[in-house]
Amino acid sequence: MRIDGNDVLVVIDVQNDFCPGGALAVADGDQVIGPIQRIAQRFEHIVLTQDWHPSDHFSFASSHPGRKHFETIEASYGAQTLWPEHCVQGTRGAEIHPALGLSRAELILRKGFRRTIDSYSAFFENDRTTSTGLAGYLQERGLQRVFLAGLAYDYCVGYSALDARRLGLPAFVLRDACRAIDLNGSVTATEREFARAGVEVIDSGTLE
Repeated sequence: MRIDGNDVLVVIDVQNDFCPGGALAVADGDQVIGPIQRIAQRFEHIVLTQDWHPSDHFSFASSHPGRKHFETIEASYGAQTLWPEHCVQGTRGAEIHPALGLSRAELILRKGFRRTIDSYSAFFENDRTTSTGLAGYLQERGLQRVFLAGLAYDYCVGYSALDARRLGLPAFVLRDACRAIDLNGSVTATEREFARAGVEVIDSGTLE
């Protein structure tokens, strides 16, 4: 598949807290860095996302006395997994992993900063209506195809890909440049949604 100037690489949440040793580490999360760096050389346009939570964020189990990590509660916008505290604004855990090194990225998009709502997707908060502004940015820049990599495949990468399709954008997930959490069958569920929505899962080696 040939990459051109209308394509954008969106690198999702490659942050210290999602890598080994972090507060919400994805298994082998740092192993996405090498593939992403190789892929990035082919793209003129790169966007990074950064989870950016206040310390008392609604999605943290610590904000719900008596609740445990990875329990599910019902929020106003639907089911909400309760996470360990992670990517708290201004902490080292929230920083982009220093080895990523994509200094030429044109935009760093912060998400999840609204205290009362979680945000997996690069395009919308979890209510599926509150926009992050990324769709408008891509439209104004004339960027038409979205290629996604990063963490985690079955959460923030997956939600972003599905929202890109919902917005009418072709979406390609670079599977070898992602790692998954796989909580309660989330990988299988995500891939089922991909198939329904027309998200293409490809290997970065197919890019030219």
